[in-house]
Amino acid sequence: MPDLPALILAVVILAYWGRVAGMSARIRNRTRTLAGVVPEQRLERFLWLFFVPVVAAWIALPFIAAFRASGSLAVPEAARAGGWLIVRLAAALVAFGLLLATIRCWRRMGRHWKMAVTPGEQQVLITDGPFARVRHPIYGYQILLMLASLGVVPTVPMLGIALVHLALMVTKARNEERHLLDTHGPDYAAYVARTGRFFPRLSG
Repeated sequence: MPDLPALILAVVILAYWGRVAGMSARIRNRTRTLAGVVPEQRLERFLWLFFVPVVAAWIALPFIAAFRASGSLAVPEAARAGGWLIVRLAAALVAFGLLLATIRCWRRMGRHWKMAVTPGEQQVLITDGPFARVRHPIYGYQILLMLASLGVVPTVPMLGIALVHLALMVTKARNEERHLLDTHGPDYAAYVARTGRFFPRLSG
């Protein structure tokens, strides 16, 4: 019988990245280019060397854990019952909630959503809705989604991709902020001053 929390997580992660793939395809069909989807900037191309395998592993590991009874990729036996099982089920439900929260962000961005920085492009600055208090709510939710994934599948491989993922998110967010500061100047600087990067500021 499949491990239920891991199976729920697997479906959530597949839905998340399936939605990203669908939005990327719509950009390609609308613009007839891959601008904003495939990185053009040198730094982002370098990040993709790590990001693509991290995402692939993130999709695969919950599925493997759901159907494997033993080994380094399986959920530890102690986590399959009792209180830990309840915690893992809760984490899987949190993951689903984070998917819904991210969909709200994607909808607010609409046609302005992109995966990559496009050098020289004047990107629209969105500062309302989910972006009113947080500059990168999608990345913040994604970090939380990765932590929920680690809670559901508490294995060494998942911990490894979680650490790499966190480093990638911080680096990518900082890179995007430099780009937006260059293109929007004082308006973006004021926005940065009143918002948190991934999560709302505790004060101010």
